[in-house]
Amino acid sequence: MSAPASSPANRPVLGRLLALCWKHRYGCVIVIVCQMTLLVLGLAGLGFTGLGIDYLRSVLAPAGETVAVAWPFGWQPPQDWEPMSVIGAISGAIVAAALLRSGLSWVASAALARLVHRRVAAELQSAVHARLQLLSFRFLDRETTGGLINRATGDILAIRNFVETVLIQSFTTVVSVAIFAIYMARLHGPLALACLATLPVLWAACIFFSRLVHPLYRRGRELFDELVLVLVEAVQGVHTIKGFAREPELATRFAAANDAVRRHQRRIFWHVSVFSPSIDTLTNVNLLVLLIFGGHLVMAGELPLGAGLVVFAGLLQQFSNQVSTIAQIANGVQESLAGARRVFEVLDAPLEVASPEQPVRPPVWRGAVTFERVAFAHGATSPVLCEIDLAIAPGTCVAVVGETGAGKTALLSLIPRFYDTTAGRVLIDGIDVRDLDLAELRRRVAVVFQESFLFSASVRDNIALGRPEATAAEIEAVARAAAAHEFITALPEGYDTVLGESGVDLSGGQRQRLAIARALLQQPAVLVLDDPTAAIDPETEHEVLTAIERATEDRTTFVVAHRLSTLRRADLIVVLERGRIVQRGTHEELLAAPGPYRRAAMLQMIDDESRRALAEAVELKEAVA
Repeated sequence: MSAPASSPANRPVLGRLLALCWKHRYGCVIVIVCQMTLLVLGLAGLGFTGLGIDYLRSVLAPAGETVAVAWPFGWQPPQDWEPMSVIGAISGAIVAAALLRSGLSWVASAALARLVHRRVAAELQSAVHARLQLLSFRFLDRETTGGLINRATGDILAIRNFVETVLIQSFTTVVSVAIFAIYMARLHGPLALACLATLPVLWAACIFFSRLVHPLYRRGRELFDELVLVLVEAVQGVHTIKGFAREPELATRFAAANDAVRRHQRRIFWHVSVFSPSIDTLTNVNLLVLLIFGGHLVMAGELPLGAGLVVFAGLLQQFSNQVSTIAQIANGVQESLAGARRVFEVLDAPLEVASPEQPVRPPVWRGAVTFERVAFAHGATSPVLCEIDLAIAPGTCVAVVGETGAGKTALLSLIPRFYDTTAGRVLIDGIDVRDLDLAELRRRVAVVFQESFLFSASVRDNIALGRPEATAAEIEAVARAAAAHEFITALPEGYDTVLGESGVDLSGGQRQRLAIARALLQQPAVLVLDDPTAAIDPETEHEVLTAIERATEDRTTFVVAHRLSTLRRADLIVVLERGRIVQRGTHEELLAAPGPYRRAAMLQMIDDESRRALAEAVELKEAVA
């Protein structure tokens, strides 16, 4: 069972929600004023209806019998008015109140939609999105993609419901209940007490029902999430499914998930079908008391029929509805608190990687990179990197090799500050990267990932991602340097061709060359290539290597690589093993020395050039010995 809203754990969250509403107080006030006006107009319409009934009774009463008519605000129709004129005036007042309610209801709905959708929800979604862009990879590594999406959508919807359902509706409900109770008590106090005797039972039933179905609705959402997951996997993995001829199994799996949702929904609907008639029964009991006791009062002349009994019946019905609403509000508070807590966790997450208040701005970026006794770990887990000491001169091409999990990507991620070191420091041109402006650092340290992401935009926009102001000539120049110009011009619209989702209409090599061009456009002093040839064929590898050779000219380059075709081109090779540097040197030096590099290289010795290189290295070593 959820903790009550007043519990100490929920008070800070509730306070922030109220502060959010206070920030948008003018919009909230407009909606509340509209709701209060609607309430007054509803009561006016109900009062005029009772007035009309009493006036008809007074007109139709037998001679000698007088029926009192309570005219509002002491007003009475002129003596020369015909009865139909009076009835027409009363009917006109009822119609006018209904028309005003209709128009004001539209205004209130528009004001509420503008408040919760265009202001509260949009503002929170922008804030969460902006915060996610600033948070470090360490935070993003801890969260699932689905969880982050839910925080930016479903949980913000819960906060929106707090403003709409909890705050505004609770204020309106409390005021309505108070007005209805006072109105009924003024009409006839004992009758009000008699008719409201069952309302505590009604209230308790509503609360019990809310607590009963709340976990059922939550489980229903989980089952629906599983259904969506099956559908998404079926779409994303369609090639694998067809490749293994598993279409019938996937259809069966989807049918089972769909049936689970259906059966659970039927269970919820069963509870609703029992609850709704129960509420109607309790409400009818109140009406039964009203008819018996109120009818007796009308016949005894203690209560007028129209302005008394009829109005009382309308008030009682509205009062019962508001009691049901209070139970829904209580349930909505719990849902809003749960969603708000998850949203505020993102907004309050510390910025582990951020620019210093007074960053150092070097006049020239040469590209010298130094690792001084660097250590790194993900949270409380075992260290990923230990005691890394490495000094790289400007313009050097460094290849980083090692087995899976050796720490290659982690090492390179420290240069653009995707993560901060656990111990030690990383310097560029003698300046600690933590003292540099983060945006400028990442403009000067360009990264090409193993699987580069392309947006559903034009080729030109994808290349100019880091420099939207770049000219067409600059974009074409880096495309030529990345060996991409030729295939770009062969596309239907050239540089203006809009790519499909994630660049699905391009080959792996083409996507990598666009990513290299995108990195070069930033004119980086340091270029980081995270295994750019890992998932491409030999022919495409040659094209990418050509682009890499052009890209590494006159700049410091770090490249994670496994293939000898890439390693031969490096000025320095660093071999990592369990987060430590165990070997360093050129391709020829490491090939001639026993160690993990030579063992890995021998597994790839399939071409004549590599065999000759190994033989020459061994002969040289024997001659020296």
